[in-house]
Amino acid sequence: MSDPINLLATFIPNEGEFFRVKLALEIAIDEVVNEPGCLRYELTEATEEKLVLTEQWASEEDLAAHGKGSALQDLGESLSALLAHPPKVERV
Repeated sequence: MSDPINLLATFIPNEGEFFRVKLALEIAIDEVVNEPGCLRYELTEATEEKLVLTEQWASEEDLAAHGKGSALQDLGESLSALLAHPPKVERV
């Protein structure tokens, strides 16, 4: 069995859009935590300047399925006009 995959996703909201970004993330979190292989999907930092989502996945396959899932697609659509630039996702 491989080690879990840990990610940090950072979101920079446009000015005045913090609460809409946070709400969109909270809606996605409620859905994603039930996806197969999701070990952690949690908003760990939320300020007016940035929001950070900490993710942990059981396998590369689970992460790949998440990337193609409807919850992530819906989140992308919800955030498209609310962010200063695309989210930064990094492995940690």
